[in-house]
Amino acid sequence: MHVVALCSQKGGSGKTTLSGHLGVQAEQAGAGPVALIDTDPQGSLAAWWNARASDVPAFIATTLAQLPADVERLRQQGFGVVIIDTPPAINMAIQRVINVADLVVIPTRPSPHDLRAVAGTVDMVERAQCAMVFVLNAANLRARITADAVVALSQHGTVAPTFVQHRGDFASSMIDGRTVQELAPSGRSAQEIGVLWDYIAGQLDKQARRRVVVQPVASGFGRRASLVGAGH
Repeated sequence: MHVVALCSQKGGSGKTTLSGHLGVQAEQAGAGPVALIDTDPQGSLAAWWNARASDVPAFIATTLAQLPADVERLRQQGFGVVIIDTPPAINMAIQRVINVADLVVIPTRPSPHDLRAVAGTVDMVERAQCAMVFVLNAANLRARITADAVVALSQHGTVAPTFVQHRGDFASSMIDGRTVQELAPSGRSAQEIGVLWDYIAGQLDKQARRRVVVQPVASGFGRRASLVGAGH
């Protein structure tokens, strides 16, 4: 099982939108069952999931104290991917999420404020000795600051080769619990998410090959997940 945490000190970086979109894409790519976890007190990912007509990806309600045990439970139940959304903060709560992750995805908008905010997140990821990747989000490919952002981020770590461009369909699809893949499967936004997930999946596979500890074999599990903790 792979655990992906989306973290950023900067609010509005797109963590929740990407969490939902990557969760749906992972299911569509056959990497599931996928479980989503929302550790942000604002509960935006939980609200999006509650608005969905589909019951996949599954949503797992838990607490930070229970998170490690619940992640292990999901592993035993046969989940393929767990995606964790986090609040815009740098504190011990975020560190606890990073500690259970195989890969930390840091969404970053190409703006001076976002670029200044990455250092704190990077420090926490390095402290946990976890793999990380930057995802340039809400990007304008023609803007010079986009290229400048790639150069600046590459000083801290790996930048995903696929950028998520600034388009209104990302926000509009989230209103009723959908994603761009479900709203317009052949659209450019859906294609970007597909390519981004393929890249992230490749990074996860690399991390799995590097592990020296043999993971327990997970038992089979159906498409519908049982909610852990408080129901949603």
